Amino acid sequence: MAGSVVPSTGAHASVPIAITGIACRLPGGRNPEEFWRLLHAGRDAVDGTAHGRWSAEEAAESGGFLSEVGHFDAEFAGVTAAEAAAMDPQQRLALELAWEAMESARFVADPLRDSRSGVYLGVSSDDWSALTRARRTAEDRYTLTGTHRSMIANRVSHLLRLGGPSITVDSGQSSSLVAVHLACDSIRRGEVDHAFVGGVNLNLAPASARAVDALGVLSPDGRCYTFDERANGYVRGEGGVMIVLRPLADALLDGNRVHGVILGSAVNNDGAGQANLTTPDPAIQTDVLRAAYRAAGVEPDAVQYVELHGTGTRAGDPVEAAALGAALGSGRPEGTPLRVGSVKTNIGHLEGAAGIAGLLKVILALTHRRLPASLNFARPNPAIPLSELNLRVQTETTAWPDEDRRLLAGVSSFGIGGTNCHVVLAEPPSVEPPPSTESPVVTPWVLSARSRQALRGQAERLLDHLDRHEPSPADVGYSLATTRTTLEHRAVVFDREELVALREQRPGPALGTAREPGRTVFVFPGQGSQWSGMGLALLEESTVFAARMRACARALSPFVDWDLFDVLREPMTGDDVVQPATFAVMVSLAELWRSHGVRPDAVIGHSQGEIAAAVVAGALSLEDAARVVVSRSRVVEAIKDRGRMGLIALPAAEVEPLLPQSVTIGAVNGPRSVVVSGDTEPVRELLESLSARGVWVRTVPIAYASHSPHVADIRSALLDELGAVRPTRSVVPMLSTVTGAGPRASNSTPATGTATCGRPCGSKPVCGRWKPRASPGSSSAARTRPWSCRSRRASGPRPSSWVRCAVTTAASGASCGRSPRPMCGERRWTGGPPSRVAGRWICPPTRSSAAGTGPASRPMSRLTGRPASRLTGPPRGAAGVAADRGAAT
Repeated sequence: MAGSVVPSTGAHASVPIAITGIACRLPGGRNPEEFWRLLHAGRDAVDGTAHGRWSAEEAAESGGFLSEVGHFDAEFAGVTAAEAAAMDPQQRLALELAWEAMESARFVADPLRDSRSGVYLGVSSDDWSALTRARRTAEDRYTLTGTHRSMIANRVSHLLRLGGPSITVDSGQSSSLVAVHLACDSIRRGEVDHAFVGGVNLNLAPASARAVDALGVLSPDGRCYTFDERANGYVRGEGGVMIVLRPLADALLDGNRVHGVILGSAVNNDGAGQANLTTPDPAIQTDVLRAAYRAAGVEPDAVQYVELHGTGTRAGDPVEAAALGAALGSGRPEGTPLRVGSVKTNIGHLEGAAGIAGLLKVILALTHRRLPASLNFARPNPAIPLSELNLRVQTETTAWPDEDRRLLAGVSSFGIGGTNCHVVLAEPPSVEPPPSTESPVVTPWVLSARSRQALRGQAERLLDHLDRHEPSPADVGYSLATTRTTLEHRAVVFDREELVALREQRPGPALGTAREPGRTVFVFPGQGSQWSGMGLALLEESTVFAARMRACARALSPFVDWDLFDVLREPMTGDDVVQPATFAVMVSLAELWRSHGVRPDAVIGHSQGEIAAAVVAGALSLEDAARVVVSRSRVVEAIKDRGRMGLIALPAAEVEPLLPQSVTIGAVNGPRSVVVSGDTEPVRELLESLSARGVWVRTVPIAYASHSPHVADIRSALLDELGAVRPTRSVVPMLSTVTGAGPRASNSTPATGTATCGRPCGSKPVCGRWKPRASPGSSSAARTRPWSCRSRRASGPRPSSWVRCAVTTAASGASCGRSPRPMCGERRWTGGPPSRVAGRWICPPTRSSAAGTGPASRPMSRLTGRPASRLTGPPRGAAGVAADRGAAT
């Protein structure tokens, strides 16, 4: 009698689901790239040692094992060391994989918070709970949450702050593929927008290995001989896989990378027809196959490859082959047998995570358009007539058959209790790549992690990625900036050499540690910040900057007889050129910052910088500001050559008693930085006197005494010129460097231009209110000054000074805790290393003297990372219980 089949949800079954993120930790493959290399090379990762978890006397040692099961960064996951020690390592593994899958899918954590995102994880192992009991661990507040299987999915939801369903699925060995089926249905019903789906399985206790052996399904040879005449059971494996799913239409609309498409799926159970609990039924498996292809809208003879459950058991393989032949083999054109294979021959049987491991193999095969070999097949099992069933074992890595057709594949997974699942996949639709654009002169690579040590690990993984793929610097920058969650410890590098320096802890990279998010202030400097060629690199690299510069040029044109872009390329002399040109660059830099999502909470202008600040604050239109800056630069000609300004590295309180009668303090830039302004000779004599005493001084390259009583002589003339200017109430608060007023929305007046010329100004009154820091994430002062104290060498014929503004803008963006995109616009995402951080070995606490007295005990140093108490388990004789030789699992 046929069993009841649950196909993909009714009317929505035809909605294709995109796989947009993938992550794995598998034997021989710490990530999908490594796993693909293992598959493509036709290698296995099964060995004959249990990696110190138990001895050969306790249980079979052969298997596919992970090498760092106890490695975990508790701080990264936001849990205490005590809680981490109580956590099932399967929880820890799921958290790592979820984070990597999130980044692979181009998500960052903050936008996912409280989103309609579900978590569906297949898990069937409780080894940690058994170990916890065997070790006689002292129960505490973390025992239940650390050992309960439901918490594996719930931990992921908690870490990423996801608001959708959070379900741990256990249907035995089919758990993870059933989780895929449930997640797809949830997406199709509109219950969630995207889903994190996976499976984890860790083999930690010898008792579970003995239990599988007692069932009679373990291979004494320590290999899976799927569909081969030598088939005598399977070898156990462990690991985990996580994928991210969302509707294909949404993925394409958002420009996501699509690794594969799930067209349909179905689930049923052998209960209606099986002779006993663990014996599979070919008719029921045939039903689930047919239902899956109906749900997918795919003709059975169109599928080219099926990833088998393929355990290599005497009972299971012939039943699975018969079902495939009946559902998919019959009716196929002559000479086109269905290709089949099993990843269990490479990494062993991952039990609860087996189905999604097979799914990942198919995803990678679709991506690379190559079918990997199924290993350990020489001669077919006599009980499997491959030719009659129209099946062929994929014994070598080849191209897909019928590559001109759409690539289609299926994945099967069957549980020990008869829960069967099959999923139908297709290659992703072809998408035109974005047009290639010239790479920018410089692109920042922004890395972040929970610790300095983890930053070095990030650098090492990125170097490995660069060695293997050689992507363009712009693509790397885009991927790091847009697909990585920004964490506390940050580094900005501009080339491979700085990446190596970061890895080796040598000087070079810009490093910082974020504090609590604060407010952002744009600071606009006064005259003296200009240099020949300023802004030219950004004119080439940034369309936003160039557009705003053109608008500034149009606003200035009624008042000047020179071209803005011409004067930038020449040595700038004369205040009537320097001040308007610097104004235009500052206003355009502010627009560039805003285009990258850096928006000011307030603005500060130093001297003439207040005019640009007023534009950004919304207090002056660009046209009125152009009139103000040009008028200001012209009227100062009346006081030119009458005075000078000088910079002194002393506190204002020490400078004031030394000032001659005709010299005043024009600006207080900091605790030990003062600008003096006044008559030419007294200023010169003061600077010479202080220099002779060893004080650092410098003459400011301006031919008049700004911020001094000299300016009173031009006040009325400037007010006359600015009578037509009509300021408005600012949208962004302006902080005055003259009065210290703010932050508040202000009204600039025509007198602004003269007030800032004639009165002392400085950062002290403003810093006293806002305390801007250079550290990213705190109240940050983002300077819009067009120069950098740090120059870098540029390749090619461009002067290095051209490059400095692009470098400075990029580096400043990173140092303010932002993630600037490359200056050339949207770039193609090329993947990149995940933000996986280095952890430490975690060991659960024990009651000191009670543990380790059982006869089947052995130190679990590979699991715990330090000498562990001995395990207590059932006596060795427990392995000799009567076996059900009809099991397939």
